[in-house]
Amino acid sequence: MTFAARDLMGSLAKGLAVIETFTADRPSQSITEVATAAQLDRATARRCLLTLVQEGYATYDGKFFTLTPRVLRLGTACLATMPLPQLVQPMLDRLSETTGQSSSVSILDGADIVYVARAAQKKVMSIALMPGSRLPAYCTSMGRAMLAALPEDEAIGLLGRDPLPARTPKTITAPDAILAELAAVRQQGYAIIDQEVEMGLRSIAVPLHSARRRVVAALNTGVAAVQAEPQDLVSLYLPELLRVQEELRSVLR
Repeated sequence: MTFAARDLMGSLAKGLAVIETFTADRPSQSITEVATAAQLDRATARRCLLTLVQEGYATYDGKFFTLTPRVLRLGTACLATMPLPQLVQPMLDRLSETTGQSSSVSILDGADIVYVARAAQKKVMSIALMPGSRLPAYCTSMGRAMLAALPEDEAIGLLGRDPLPARTPKTITAPDAILAELAAVRQQGYAIIDQEVEMGLRSIAVPLHSARRRVVAALNTGVAAVQAEPQDLVSLYLPELLRVQEELRSVLR
């Protein structure tokens, strides 16, 4: 939806862009780094950052800015209004108890996945994942499960034409190679990632469909690489993932 420029608040848009520059890979940033990431001039980025500090959403040590837990209020308010987390959490808890592994549900937001629910049995990643956490879609099992459901031109628009950043030595970075992976996911109905997000982590994911057969989210189970080889994930975890997928089909809108 597009609105007239006179009806929009440019300063708010810039402030939100500044907040979005902070990620798990960039938890603390200088003014220059934020300005570059948000595509703002340095003076504007500085005013946005100082406003966030003044309002308690960030801290400043004289060189670097870091977001504070107060920012979680924004995400919590959003998640509280979304029915998806409430619908899937009981099933996630049951799935994790059955498999003994951590499970998550995420949605696609541009080129990222955003976690909306999680049941953690074991810590298999170095970063803490929770509702609101973001990861690139191209190298995650849930991301590929959802990207595979998009028209190819739309997926290409999100991936771009240039090689993507390699998070590990095993990350597939060439867009054409990722598109080939998506074609395989589309055909088999699930996605497997072998240490492409982080070394030592493997995962398997399936798309979650609404009652109208539209993919609205994805569900995964993640395991430590020492526990299972990639080819074993299908026999070990896919049947339970498909069971939850089918249970949710009739309730997701």
